[in-house]
Amino acid sequence: MEKGKISSLQMGMIMYLTIMSTAILTVPGITAKYAKQDLWLSPIWASLVGFMTLFIVMRLSKNYPQQSFFQICEHTAGLYIGKLVGFIYVCFLAYVTGQIIRSYADFILTVYLPQTPISVIVISMTVLAAFTVIGGLEVIGRVSQIFFPIFFFSIFIIIILLIPKLNLSYLLPIMEDGILPSLKGAIIPQIWFGEFFLIIFLFPFLSDQSKGRKWGMITIFMVLFTFVTANLIVLFILGQNIAGTLYPFLKATLFVNIGDFIENMDPLIIALWILGSFVKITVFYYVTALGIGQWLNLTDYKPIVWPLGILIVQLSFWSLPNLMVINHHDETVNPFLGLLMQTLIPLLLLGISSIKKKVKPVKI
Repeated sequence: MEKGKISSLQMGMIMYLTIMSTAILTVPGITAKYAKQDLWLSPIWASLVGFMTLFIVMRLSKNYPQQSFFQICEHTAGLYIGKLVGFIYVCFLAYVTGQIIRSYADFILTVYLPQTPISVIVISMTVLAAFTVIGGLEVIGRVSQIFFPIFFFSIFIIIILLIPKLNLSYLLPIMEDGILPSLKGAIIPQIWFGEFFLIIFLFPFLSDQSKGRKWGMITIFMVLFTFVTANLIVLFILGQNIAGTLYPFLKATLFVNIGDFIENMDPLIIALWILGSFVKITVFYYVTALGIGQWLNLTDYKPIVWPLGILIVQLSFWSLPNLMVINHHDETVNPFLGLLMQTLIPLLLLGISSIKKKVKPVKI
């Protein structure tokens, strides 16, 4: 079905852009509601979900080499229950893809093109992503390889430019109310760390599978480092004003002013959001299309890319009518749905798989 191959390094770049492209702008504001000045600690606790998810998908991939996630479901839970679980995952992936596209469109609509019909933004991004998905995994890997250094280094150049504006006193007092607020703040970012679950769809197509675990771990540490750094920068710039701010990192970049020459960095952030969101949308779109093809036992997933695109566009409007609903879902529904689908159900599958391997059938 997918004949292309990518390296473990490309997989890491794909996962980094998939996670950080949306998280860096929205997560600090939500996390600060609960963790306040300890918001920089929350990604550390949330990363534990990422490490656990990576361990689970690597063990499943080792137990069932070259098997798709949907085949793993059927092997562990049986044909009928496995098919039902696979259908639930197809619906989940399509729903998340629609939500990502809607979040991207609302951002562009809010800060850049307020007079543009939202349908134009959604459809144009979906069409562009569809062409990339049809190109296959190798195309996605090469696109990520191009965008990754642009995204990564641009973020840290902005952070360096903000250093003269930092107020370190906003960090204190550390854990004033104990560890609980930072743990509550970790509930939201764990959704993004849980997205390392997507590696299970990419792992069978790695040209160097022996390095998959290593680059998965490196990517988690890079995501964690970026999360903590971005949260600290936002805290040092905005202080207690972070909580409730829709895009705090974007607001922080407005403070860049070096000799009245280097300023107005927000267009760069918008460009980075577009690049990163394109990769994230494409990856979820690809995994959804590939998953449907594997679930239906098709020989090729490409014929369903365009019909799926129409469905995703509709889902972006049906399930999420406005930005307030999206933010409400991020705080109430998605933390539990994401943890269940991305970590707990795979953990259950791993448990069943381990039991089956230990309990051997008795020969008569």
